[in-house]
Amino acid sequence: MARRICFVLGLCCFALLAVAQEAPEKILQQAIAMHQSGDVEGAIREYREYLKLRPNSPDVRSNLGAALAHTGRYAEAIVEYQAAIKTGAKDPRIRMNLALAYYKGGQISDAARELSAVHAADPGNQQVILLLADCWLRQAENAKVIGLLTPLDRQDPGNLAVAYMLGMALLRTKQVQQGQEIIDRIMRNGNTPEAHLLLGMAKLEAMEYQAAIGDLKKAVELNPNLPDLYSYLGQAEMSSGDMQSAREAFEKELQQNPNDFESNLRLAVLLKQDGDYDRAQQLLARALRVRPGNAAVLYQVGAVQLAAGDLAHACATLEQVVKQSPDFLEAHVSLAQGYYRMRRKEDGDRERAIVQKLKAEQDKKQERGEAH
Repeated sequence: MARRICFVLGLCCFALLAVAQEAPEKILQQAIAMHQSGDVEGAIREYREYLKLRPNSPDVRSNLGAALAHTGRYAEAIVEYQAAIKTGAKDPRIRMNLALAYYKGGQISDAARELSAVHAADPGNQQVILLLADCWLRQAENAKVIGLLTPLDRQDPGNLAVAYMLGMALLRTKQVQQGQEIIDRIMRNGNTPEAHLLLGMAKLEAMEYQAAIGDLKKAVELNPNLPDLYSYLGQAEMSSGDMQSAREAFEKELQQNPNDFESNLRLAVLLKQDGDYDRAQQLLARALRVRPGNAAVLYQVGAVQLAAGDLAHACATLEQVVKQSPDFLEAHVSLAQGYYRMRRKEDGDRERAIVQKLKAEQDKKQERGEAH
């Protein structure tokens, strides 16, 4: 009798174990079916239920990351992709998807880091090359863009996407002759918005602001959705003194690309002048996500804090700027103002002395005809 009871109990335990093992697989099948049918929210829910039971499944974490990214929840997607990689997943597509989530979430420096790793493993992947070049362009890493794209441009001079980004990097580094060659090549393919954008950039660099505005507006007529177009138009209009038109152009760029660095930074400056400190800080925070630790952005953060009367935070921010960039004259000027307003006369006097020294050095450079 005892033996029979043990046998029955063993069968029951085996059956329960089989059910327990079957349950997670049913959840996973349901999640995949929902994902494939377009019920992304349902798939997210089921993937998470499965991972409660099987937390070390890199493929499922990757699937969950893809579903989250599809709904625009990039920060959550990044967490899942990172977890998948930590479990030892070797599929390069997971790291690529992680890079794309960073990119779409505006974390451009993180995207560049991951894309660099993917590029090292697969140097011939053109999609990776173009995305990495775009990330470096957004971070003003123009020399890296030139180094990355020049070999590809030589291999395939008809690739206009490569030529366009290479041309932008060349113009930004004042390699005007080489940039003009790229422009001419693009122009041979017709009256393109890309060529007019590059021409506008070249004229903006040459401080021919009205001529730059003319070319950039021509590009707008041909393709108003061209990335960076309204950003450069805003910069040209700002340089020409038309602040209202510049503001409108920056707003249009940010509608298309919320993570454009120059539009976030320059519009924040205009908003600070209008006294809209809250939105200015929001735009500056976004610019810092694109270029973490950028001194120009941190200076504007401090300047906004100073204008808003947040003196303690302003001084702390500006101290960070001058530590990072000791020759940043405007930061020293603003820091001196902050110290004096906080009645820290000794600190203010020290900063004022630094300002006088830096101005004297700049005057000497100007006398010698040097750029500063």
